Amino acid sequence: MSDYIVRALAYEGAVRAFAIKSTELVEEARRRHDTWATASAALGRTMTVSAMMGAMLKGEDKLTAKIEGKGPVGPIVADANAKGDVRGYITNPHVDFDLNAHGKLDVSRAVGTEGQLSIVKDLGLKEHFTGQVPIVSGEISEDFTYYFATSEQVPSAVGAGVLVNPDHTILAAGGFIVQVMPGATEDMIDQIEKNIAEMPAISSMIQQGLSPEDMLAKIFGEEHVKVLDTSPVRFHCSCSIDRIKNAVRGLGDEEIDQMIEEDGGAEATCHFCNEHYHLTKADLAELKQSELE
Repeated sequence: MSDYIVRALAYEGAVRAFAIKSTELVEEARRRHDTWATASAALGRTMTVSAMMGAMLKGEDKLTAKIEGKGPVGPIVADANAKGDVRGYITNPHVDFDLNAHGKLDVSRAVGTEGQLSIVKDLGLKEHFTGQVPIVSGEISEDFTYYFATSEQVPSAVGAGVLVNPDHTILAAGGFIVQVMPGATEDMIDQIEKNIAEMPAISSMIQQGLSPEDMLAKIFGEEHVKVLDTSPVRFHCSCSIDRIKNAVRGLGDEEIDQMIEEDGGAEATCHFCNEHYHLTKADLAELKQSELE
């Protein structure tokens, strides 16, 4: 089953919800960045939640989530858009610890608990929307929950999980976002909270073959959920050799001459996808020539 996101309503529109299977997305990020288990969980959770936030957008809108908790993994960045394209990176991918006291990957220790979570949304307007909150736990899900409640004033429950194989590949990944609308009653909220507290770990459900729809049925009860649509999600980066050439061209002739004479070419690596690009002396000379034309 390929990765996808479900968008749904519950209790006749009093609650909106998103759920995702993101195993392939997180595995692609792990493969590209060679992340170790705890770093994989931190990056995977961030990308999983960012993907669902991307599903809240429309058209060409996009967002960037950045987690800076001052932990050993360093800053984590994820981009997502309304089309299901997601990319991300973690500054220090080779971080792993023993399991924590709960027998789970110690993401909080890797991410850190002193810092901030910031969300920048490009909604096609002159100014970007930026929201920023302190990190509350470093576990990612709780930090995004706090972001929604504080920055967007939407009471929410956010869950994301990543299960890692002994060889560091990704066995299962997924998540959910539940948001309470003004029409929700206290009884509804209490029942949702109870169901979330009692359900199995997200990654375990994905591993067992449960779908995002199954996950929502566990949260709300099957009779209370109405699926609006589903959409694919994938790791996709917008970098290209043409973008690299344009960036180099913008440095000017003096910088380009220095690359030709001292380095014999130019190398560039995309932070988000770890793709490597090489420009030869001839490529650089051609960039100078295109400026003249």
